[in-house]
Amino acid sequence: MILEILQKFDITEDIIKNLQAQSILKDDNINSKYSIGTIESKNHYALFKSILNHDMELRIDKKDLQGAYNGDIVLIKKVFNPRAKFKAKVDRILKKFDNTILALVKDSQLISIKDQVTLTKSKLDENSVVLYNSKNGSIEKTIGNYSNDIIDEFISMNLFHEDYRVEGFKDFDIEKIDTSNRKDLTHLPFCTIDPENAKDFDDAIYFDEKEFTIYVAIADVSAYVTQGSYLDIEAKKRAFTIYLPHKVYPMLPFELSNELCSLKPEVDRLAYVFKIKLDKDSFEVKDSDLFEAVINSKKRFTYGRIDRVLDNKFDQYDDMQKNIFNSLLNLYELTKKLKKKRLEKGFDFRSDEFRLRLDKDQKLLDTQIETGSPSHSLIEECMLLANVEASKRLNGFGIFRVHDEPTPNAIQKLLDEVYYLGIKAKNKSDIHKTITDLQKKAKNTPFEKQIDEMIIHAQIQARYSEKKAAHFGLGFESYSHFTSPIRRYADLVLHRILKTGKPPQDIEDVCQDISTTERRINELVWDFEDRKYTRWAAKNIGKELECELVDIERYIAESTKEIIGLRVNLLNYKGEKLYAKVKVKIESVDLLEKRVLAKIVK
Repeated sequence: MILEILQKFDITEDIIKNLQAQSILKDDNINSKYSIGTIESKNHYALFKSILNHDMELRIDKKDLQGAYNGDIVLIKKVFNPRAKFKAKVDRILKKFDNTILALVKDSQLISIKDQVTLTKSKLDENSVVLYNSKNGSIEKTIGNYSNDIIDEFISMNLFHEDYRVEGFKDFDIEKIDTSNRKDLTHLPFCTIDPENAKDFDDAIYFDEKEFTIYVAIADVSAYVTQGSYLDIEAKKRAFTIYLPHKVYPMLPFELSNELCSLKPEVDRLAYVFKIKLDKDSFEVKDSDLFEAVINSKKRFTYGRIDRVLDNKFDQYDDMQKNIFNSLLNLYELTKKLKKKRLEKGFDFRSDEFRLRLDKDQKLLDTQIETGSPSHSLIEECMLLANVEASKRLNGFGIFRVHDEPTPNAIQKLLDEVYYLGIKAKNKSDIHKTITDLQKKAKNTPFEKQIDEMIIHAQIQARYSEKKAAHFGLGFESYSHFTSPIRRYADLVLHRILKTGKPPQDIEDVCQDISTTERRINELVWDFEDRKYTRWAAKNIGKELECELVDIERYIAESTKEIIGLRVNLLNYKGEKLYAKVKVKIESVDLLEKRVLAKIVK
């Protein structure tokens, strides 16, 4: 049986004979001191999984791997010490997995950047970053020097398997689209409202006040990217646009994302349009229509400009802008009512996003907090309206954005945690009432924002599903992503389903793949940002920072001023309470582990 398993894993006959000669293998049994299996690298150790006994998993110290890495088949010798943290050591590598590993030269050793496993000795220059072929022991490519901040981009893209994007797209052709059957809406005063640095404009809006009807026009990407085409295959693989602080890696070529599909002002563009008529009293949707159209956005606005308009500060404007501004003021009043109605079942959380600002050499200059504003809310409610209407047309099967309820255990843990902040909240008749009651109790306390973040962390991550299910956070019975086909593949798939009435045959796999890619890209961006934070800290050893304790189990504090969002591990934590304000001094930095050590000084 054991010999058959080894042969199945292509362990050579010479290796098997050698194991037999050393009495490690005898007949069809293995010496009880040993086992054979695969290696899986973790953050601070490696996990051995036996191929002979599927129930066996043992921890191995990384210094005992003997050069083994992810996927390698190894012979391990067990450590029979009940008090030992690590239960095995690699005796030898039986088969190398075909790994190309991003590695760094440190102290004449080649070390994997991802998990700091020592791979082999090296005579290359200190801090050289290379692609190392673990199967044949060769250096495939020299990337650069780890001391250079610019290398972080390649590292993060490689570690999360997105480095192929660096090559961009091959040449492609764009067919001319017949617009004769499309509705001509070029006379309507659509406008776009986006961040100041945006170039890919997915959506434009127009409010017909007389008819009490909202038009949501979305870039008609599916007209240009047909299913199964080269661009579709590439978009499916990418699944999302990656937004780094200094660069965008698009899901589609810039010729489409920033030009032909982007709803730029004063040019005709193909759009997929929802026309949504609302009841003036109940604000319920009375009727909605979905159709292909041609629009001509009259103006491009930033969130900041529209925030000033909503605050009755119009700046300079022409007649067209004046009409649009008056319409937006009325639309804003409507969206406030839509939001109030939505929050009867959904939630509104205070959560800050940090935006890192880099210089031309990709060094971290500072961080800025981005918060929601009235103009963000106006656009959000219009997009939510269109997304819900799109989901209703799927008849329970297609592509949905699903957000499950938090588990009862997660809610109880949350209530236990906020109790230590002095907020006494109890379980109510349902989870929505429990959370809204907690938010009410937190309001006007010093911890209002932090408790919203704790509530978010207690929830299950949203995902894509081919089957209809509720979106807990938004409070919708069904919800889909319709409004961003330039930067999300899910929206492009949804557009095709709505046009043809037929989901793709592999829709279940599509939903799973997109969900997995979404998590990986989020981790990529966090990894890149952590590298920038850590490099900044390495240049500021001895600097004092004002921080807030955000994790008292792992002794982590987060900077609240200057370089906001930088996290440090405290060396002298002495029982300070969660979210206590502390001043810390940066003591040391490990650039490879992205770890900043600090001491509380005040």
